[in-house]
Amino acid sequence: MKILLKEVIFTLILFSFTNFVCRGQDYDGGNSPPAAPPPEADNCNGIFLSYIFMSREKEYPYVKNATAQAWAFKSTATIMNTGINELKEWKMFIGFQHQELLVSASNAVLVDGNELPAPVGTNGTYLSGYPQTDLKTSIETAGDLTQIQVQVQLTGTQFGITPPGIPMPKRQRQFVLPMMDSSVLHQRAMVSTKNKLLIASSIYVCCVRDPKVKVKNITTKYFPRQDGDLSLSYDVIQVYENNYLAQVTIENNNPLGRLDHWNLTWEWMRGEFIYTMRGAYTHQNDYSDCIYGVAGQYYQDLDFSQVMNCQKKPVIADLPRDRAKDEKIGNLPYCCRNGSLLPTIMNATKARSIFQVQVYKLPPDLNKTALYPPENWKIVGVVNPEYKCGTPLRVDATEFPDPSGLQATTSAIASWQVVCNITRPKMRENHCCVSFSAYYNESVIPCNTCACGCGDTKNCNPNVPPLLLPPETLLVPFENRTLKAVHWARIKHYNVPRPLPCGDHCGVSINWHVVSNYRNGWTAQITLFNWEEINFEDWFVAVQMKNAAPGFEKAYSFNGTLLEDLNDTVFLQGLPGLNYLIGETNGTNPAKDPKVPGKQQSVIMFTKKRTHGINVIKGDGFPTRLYFNGEECALPSHFPKAEANKDHINLVLVFLLVLVTFSPIAYPLH
Repeated sequence: MKILLKEVIFTLILFSFTNFVCRGQDYDGGNSPPAAPPPEADNCNGIFLSYIFMSREKEYPYVKNATAQAWAFKSTATIMNTGINELKEWKMFIGFQHQELLVSASNAVLVDGNELPAPVGTNGTYLSGYPQTDLKTSIETAGDLTQIQVQVQLTGTQFGITPPGIPMPKRQRQFVLPMMDSSVLHQRAMVSTKNKLLIASSIYVCCVRDPKVKVKNITTKYFPRQDGDLSLSYDVIQVYENNYLAQVTIENNNPLGRLDHWNLTWEWMRGEFIYTMRGAYTHQNDYSDCIYGVAGQYYQDLDFSQVMNCQKKPVIADLPRDRAKDEKIGNLPYCCRNGSLLPTIMNATKARSIFQVQVYKLPPDLNKTALYPPENWKIVGVVNPEYKCGTPLRVDATEFPDPSGLQATTSAIASWQVVCNITRPKMRENHCCVSFSAYYNESVIPCNTCACGCGDTKNCNPNVPPLLLPPETLLVPFENRTLKAVHWARIKHYNVPRPLPCGDHCGVSINWHVVSNYRNGWTAQITLFNWEEINFEDWFVAVQMKNAAPGFEKAYSFNGTLLEDLNDTVFLQGLPGLNYLIGETNGTNPAKDPKVPGKQQSVIMFTKKRTHGINVIKGDGFPTRLYFNGEECALPSHFPKAEANKDHINLVLVFLLVLVTFSPIAYPLH
């Protein structure tokens, strides 16, 4: 067989405490996988990986454009431990590059928690083992392939490559194998390969230990807990033959992270169902999937009317506060807060949530040691940041204070950790937005067009900037601003596009207004508008400014703090008794008056003693980032420009803003 080295990206991430170097080869010919490991595995003292393209068939619809033609493909990815160290919590990266849509993957799940089918053809994808997460060595298993090897059968759809071309993973000049331990997240060791043109249907990669990297001695049986913005712990605290009791703990570790009315979902992979819960509930109490499924056939004498949920992907929510002392479904510490998770800098005791779930299992898992956590965890809130969750990682058992009150601890039977991190919202996917205004300009720069999504664009233009506004219209819902905005544009001789710009579609908007600017200091005014129907309790706003934040002195109507260790963030929250941002309400005459948002406002004072050289008018007086309840809000792309003959403070504009904030003004615009 002719063997040529070729460039390939085929990466393995191993949760071991060593580093590996990968070397790879491509082979021509052969459309079927080998019955046994290929001979090259004999020369690999580490971790041996292979990717074998099996077959593909043309899919409907048939099109003449080759790049648009869909093909159903099948391939096999194999990972085998040929070394002397056990491989725990393996993860594999495959650099798909042909617009692949992955439909199924046996013995593995997507690390990012996405559901199948999932698009993976832009940046490739990471796979992790399930249910076999660890690979033992040949030495301790007498060469048992079922314990040292996992084969992942992949099926999906790809585009663009016509026969005889073979769609293989992306190619690059180096193999990269990042390793993780308790202190180093990504240490990379790389070996270059030669590049020669060859159509190949197989890729083989050998990952060996990097002798240059020092290995830390880890005494724990499982992996140390990882750091992240949100940490979820799945602790099994009681076990029986056919069911177990698990406690789920959600901890907010990000100083600007936040969840309101959280909804948690996961995916049962082995037919499990929820019998009862305490401290939380499922949005749907449905046991029909059990009765008409495998569970109904096995548990023939079980009264399924008492079962809480049989969905494969249940949606779980926190209990309201009035159930906190309920002996049957509540009465747990840190439960029943209506889904609120605050940052620790606001209230450390409210940064954690706990609930318990009783889980029934199905064959072949009917013994006390057959324990598997659910996969594909996702958690969302209302006007909160988006969290991206990883796969459950087996960690050392969680320890709890002894319930008897003695100076002792009890340990969970088994524990898994899921780490979720905040992702920055993509353009037009925010949940809140910011408008800018200043004393030196009569117009308000409103929130960006489609800042939080576009919705129906039949009667508006999503691709033009918003119309500048008079300040009094900030109180008016977007759909009622049209006449005022157009009239203002004509007075100011602004261009009016046709069709008019689409709205911002944000549930919360915030106005940042520069009130004054003097030699020794300056002031700004921040106004919050809640266009949602829900109230925000214990709200907060975090403001980051590139140069001016260190000059923060105080907020008059809010509780303000400068967090110097957090990028000089000005942290604002409501004073005691004023920590509610109420939802949108009807106008004075609901038949003709528009709805009025909930509002709160404060003036903020800054000094220039610690910020010499800042230019407030040129942009230093405006936020570079602004967060509401942890969600990063969309900012305008430019600042108000100074107009001629403007003094240090525009009293008329300030008066209008105060009037807007504290008066229920309504404009019947049509």
